[in-house]
Amino acid sequence: MKLLKNFPEPVKEALPKDLAADTPLELWFQDEMRIGQKNTLTYLWAPKGTRPRQPADQRYANAYIFGAVCPERGTGAALVMPYCDTKAMEKHLHEISKEIRLSAHGVVLVDRAAWHTTKKLKWPTNITLIELPPRSPELNPQENIWQYMRQNWLANRVFETYEEIVEAACQAWNRLMKTPQTITSIATREWAKVDGC
Repeated sequence: MKLLKNFPEPVKEALPKDLAADTPLELWFQDEMRIGQKNTLTYLWAPKGTRPRQPADQRYANAYIFGAVCPERGTGAALVMPYCDTKAMEKHLHEISKEIRLSAHGVVLVDRAAWHTTKKLKWPTNITLIELPPRSPELNPQENIWQYMRQNWLANRVFETYEEIVEAACQAWNRLMKTPQTITSIATREWAKVDGC
């Protein structure tokens, strides 16, 4: 995979030509996660020989958390949205843009979802998008952030209303943001290093 073998090269190729050479770069990883009434079940501890009950729901109300983390700074930016589409992605990119340090330029790694790659997508000038290789979720540590949030705060629950889903998503994200060392621990990747990052 070319992206992994020499990561700084595709980043430098993608950066705006008029970006000053001494501009600090911030590396962000972005993804979306569905959360809803048809929720995730995870393993739990129970006495040997028992089968603990876990709540399950067959209804279909759901929301999407658009999330991004910057492992170096141990921070992130998220929005909870009713749909996954280009407009929602644009709003999330503007949210990420607000979290990037004033003097820095954000390099945001995204997967190849249709709303990430469409030519209709517009984003702030302090961000450059870089697409991860196709069918490679293991390269995006935001997937591991989702797994952590599900296992610790979101799985094995039943949500009665859409508002409860949104509230749970916001609470989980806010709890994560209070532990920058967790973000850094989960999301740091040795191959994802660039001068200025």
